Amino acid sequence: MNILDTIIARKQVEVAEAKALVSVAKLEAMPLFAQPSLSLQQFLLDESKTGIIAEYKRKSPSKGIINDRSLVTDVTKGYSDLGASAISVLTDADFFGGSLSHLQAASQVVSVPLLRKEFVIDEYQILEAKAYGASVILLIAACLSPQRVQQLAGFANRLGLEVLLEIHNHDELAHICDEISCVGVNNRNLKTFEVDIQTSLQLVTAILAHQKIPIAESGISNTDTIVTLRNAGFKGFLIGENFMKQADPTIAFAEFVADLKSKYA
Repeated sequence: MNILDTIIARKQVEVAEAKALVSVAKLEAMPLFAQPSLSLQQFLLDESKTGIIAEYKRKSPSKGIINDRSLVTDVTKGYSDLGASAISVLTDADFFGGSLSHLQAASQVVSVPLLRKEFVIDEYQILEAKAYGASVILLIAACLSPQRVQQLAGFANRLGLEVLLEIHNHDELAHICDEISCVGVNNRNLKTFEVDIQTSLQLVTAILAHQKIPIAESGISNTDTIVTLRNAGFKGFLIGENFMKQADPTIAFAEFVADLKSKYA
C-alpha cells in the first residue's frame, strides 16, 4: 500500500467519524455556509494579480514537519495582503498537520478565494468546506473515477463552490468535465514523491484544449520557473513548501513577489 492508498483508507474512517459528530443540518446552519464564494477563475484571470496560490502547510508525509510555529492567521493574511491570487489551506490532520479550524481562521482575515486542500472522497467534505469558509475544493484524479469526479464537482457547483481538479499524467485528463473550472498539474508523483516540472509543461496544451484554467503545483521554488510556466500558458501557481519552510513565510512570500514583479517591469 502506497502513501496515497494509506491516506484514502484513513480518510474513509475520518469522514464516517465526522458524520457521526456533526450533522449536515449543523454544517448548513454555520454562518460561513451562507457567505458568497469568491471566484478562483476570476482572480487567476486578473492580470493585475500574481497568479500565485500560496499555501499554509505545516507538514507532509515526505518532509515531516515543515513549519509548526507560524500562525495560520498571520501567514494567510500576509499572503492575501501581499498579492496572492488565492490561498490553499491544508485540512488533513494526520498526514499534513492541518484542520478545519485553520480554514475557518483564514476565512476571517483574507480577501481572496480559499481552497480547502483535502483528499475529498465524499459530499460531506464539500459541505464542510463551504461551512468553514472555502470557495474552492480540490478533487484528486488519482483518488477518484471520472464519474465520481463529475458527481462531486456537480455537488460543489450547486453549493456555489468552484473545483480544482488535480492530475498527474495524460491518462488523468479523462477526469476533466464541464463541472471543473481549473485543472492543476501536480509535479510531485503522489506515489514516489519525486518532483519534475516537465510534467506541467507536457500537459498544459491538453488542458487548454479542454478550455480549463491550468495551474502548476509543486516544485516551484524560484520566479524563473513561474516565467517559464506562464509563457507555456499557465495562469496559476500553487506554492506552499517554498514559503512555509522559511522562518517567516510572509517575508519569504513578499520577497518572491517582488522578484517576480521585477521580471515583468
